[in-house]
Amino acid sequence: MKKYLFLSLVLISAGVMAQDNLAKFKWDSPEFDFGKIAKEIPVSHEFSFVNTGKETLIITEVKASCGCTTPTWPRDPLPPGASGTIKATFNAATMGIFNKSITVTANVEGGTAVLTIKGEVVEKVEVKSPVAISKAGSDAAGTLTAKKETPAAKKAENGGKKGGKTVKKKQ
Repeated sequence: MKKYLFLSLVLISAGVMAQDNLAKFKWDSPEFDFGKIAKEIPVSHEFSFVNTGKETLIITEVKASCGCTTPTWPRDPLPPGASGTIKATFNAATMGIFNKSITVTANVEGGTAVLTIKGEVVEKVEVKSPVAISKAGSDAAGTLTAKKETPAAKKAENGGKKGGKTVKKKQ
């Protein structure tokens, strides 16, 4: 009986030690929200990670939950301390809210890690105005903003000047 108890303790200890020797993902973030994106315009996100384990990380497969998402990943082994990225490209072909998973199979505890992308696909906005759109920019969240440039707005920006000349109103 003592032999079996001793053997069990040895096997349990070996199992715990083997888990400590695995490669380990440390993700910047395993989830990304695209927010609202235009229909039929593919979007991509790169999930960054570091191998914080004691063994070389070997990614054997990366599989998306559907054909609308295409993953790319490093094919070479990554030693401890090395970093890498897994890129997920979503095709945005169908309108509506989406939530897609990307399963990464590697020599890590549990054998897999799951990444998630989500957002909402909305109809493309087309500008059909003869007025030029200018002064485009984006805020910290990446939201594109545009301001119509009308003759009145341009005149106001130039301090009432038109074409470099001061314009005076007749009274």
